[in-house]
Amino acid sequence: MKPKLAVIGAAGRMGKRIISLAVEDENFEIVAAIEKKNHPDIGKDAGIVAAAGPIDIKLDSTYPAGADVAINFSQPKATDKTIEYCLENQAALVLGTTGLEPEQIKRIKAASGKIPVIYGTNMSVGMNVLFSLVGKVASMLGEDYDIEIIEQHHRFKKDSPSGSALTLAENICRATGKNFPDCLTYGRGGKDALRQKGNIGIHAIRAGDITGIHSVIFSTLGETVALNHTAHSRDGFARGALRAAKWLAGKKPGLYSMPDVLGLVVCQDC
Repeated sequence: MKPKLAVIGAAGRMGKRIISLAVEDENFEIVAAIEKKNHPDIGKDAGIVAAAGPIDIKLDSTYPAGADVAINFSQPKATDKTIEYCLENQAALVLGTTGLEPEQIKRIKAASGKIPVIYGTNMSVGMNVLFSLVGKVASMLGEDYDIEIIEQHHRFKKDSPSGSALTLAENICRATGKNFPDCLTYGRGGKDALRQKGNIGIHAIRAGDITGIHSVIFSTLGETVALNHTAHSRDGFARGALRAAKWLAGKKPGLYSMPDVLGLVVCQDC
């Protein structure tokens, strides 16, 4: 049986791609396309808005019953209502919203005691492979290598640094025993901005319509190792979210991750 899918933030850039690719995939039954009540596309066919053709599901600001799994890439303020909806309907939740407050993270963890949840800063398959690699590489190279993370996104992205950059840093810290987030240096400036040994530098670029580029640089005297991921479009994130939703539907309550979906191992103590 096809999982019944609710998409929250359905008229946003990510929401439209999720709907379009879910229609193309044919392994989901879309039962809800949810947007904020003052959105200009409310009442329109969600498939037409997503350029996927009519699907007989209108964009609505209400949360209808009946979903097996919900995918949410909307603004952080919509997260609490989405969690409530999933708890009421015993629906699985795939949450890709970044920039959440600590209290919201606590609510997500609490909800995972009652429903299956995947919360990830990046749903792309390739990016999650990078998440799993950086800790191993940092551990193998050792303390002589300085570590810098550079993330690039479009001019409209609100949070900085990106959630993915922070996840990269956290995985490196976990593998090397560094204290996250105390060891992070956000950009540099001034006349005395010398690199501090053992710190991880994070730099955010906001320009044009860059979908997402993440680079992790490991450098020492004499050589540099660099790992990079470039998102060509939002489709990689959307396909990953749909893959996660398909895997998560019907699972027992718990807080899962994209590495669980993909069978990857994130370095714990290397």
